[in-house]
Amino acid sequence: MTKQTILGRVTQLARANINALLDQAEDPQKMLDQLIRDYTNNITEAEEAVATTIGNLRLLELDHKEDVDAAREWGVKALAASRKADEMRGAGPATEADRFDNLAKVALQRQLRSEKEAKAAEPVIAMQTEVVDKLKAGLVQMKTKLTELTSRRDELVARAKSAQAQNQMLDAVKNIDVLDPTSELSRFEDKIRREEARAMGKQELAASSLDTQFEQLDNLGDDAEIEARLAAMKTQ
Repeated sequence: MTKQTILGRVTQLARANINALLDQAEDPQKMLDQLIRDYTNNITEAEEAVATTIGNLRLLELDHKEDVDAAREWGVKALAASRKADEMRGAGPATEADRFDNLAKVALQRQLRSEKEAKAAEPVIAMQTEVVDKLKAGLVQMKTKLTELTSRRDELVARAKSAQAQNQMLDAVKNIDVLDPTSELSRFEDKIRREEARAMGKQELAASSLDTQFEQLDNLGDDAEIEARLAAMKTQ
């Protein structure tokens, strides 16, 4: 599986016109949350695919190691059989020496086959190792992007809430009938002055009534004095 195949969905997501999607969304926060969920799911899928690729590489490496070990072991067996053949040829029947030489040849054939298999696997292992390295680096970048995306989402949500609160406040203020407080005070002052003037009028009326009564008392006093003096004059 190639890097492009594994990371294809994430690459398409990264190239999507996110601004257009957000503009069309009724709730940008939900859109951002969904975007993060999709991106996280894509990363999870990519991780599974990368893990499979790494597993396949490790199997290739194990097979290669087995081939290398087998080639070495068959080489040891071939050498041992060849030496035994040499010993038998000098001290024993030739048929036994030939048998051990044939065993040495069989061991050498298997050594050669193992070496070929190991050599054939080497370029495949090298290519898969390069792919795995790129996939690992890609996953690191994707996770970094996810962190940036989450941080950006938090910032945008905070800004959206702040803007919404500000707009609500401005709408509320716009709907309030804002009055001039000085004009209200003036109206209240005029009312107080009218009340004060009416009280002054009542006081003036009351004072006028009292003055009249006292004047009447003074007139009565004068009349009594005149009558008393007249009576005194008559008795003289």
